[in-house]
Amino acid sequence: MKPKTCEPAPSDSLTVLFDGACPLCRREIALYRGQAEGQPVCFADVSDPAQVLPAGRTQAELLARFHVQLPDGRLLSGAEAFLALWARLPGWRWLAWLGRLPGVARLMEWAYLGFLRVRPAVQRGFRRWKPD
Repeated sequence: MKPKTCEPAPSDSLTVLFDGACPLCRREIALYRGQAEGQPVCFADVSDPAQVLPAGRTQAELLARFHVQLPDGRLLSGAEAFLALWARLPGWRWLAWLGRLPGVARLMEWAYLGFLRVRPAVQRGFRRWKPD
């Protein structure tokens, strides 16, 4: 199987690394894709074994949290990753601005960590409610 890359990706492109095996994640990414048209944003499904991963990162690590890779190669996760993505999307820039206010990103990260604890149960419920 040929390895997948996020192509074509402009040099200033932000790469969103997401769990395509998660129905909840796919739905959220579909919302972002709808806003990303014409924006320098690339989407990479890290649940796909053929997907090329950032150097030094494992699939399990990338599936455990939401990540984005900046054009310079740095990897952000959690609240910081969401803020970086939202800053690129026209309909979400206001939320990125709000998240940059003092203390807000820290609160967002705290909420995200709480969500990660219940994510497996939410995914199971979502699969029952909306089967693939």
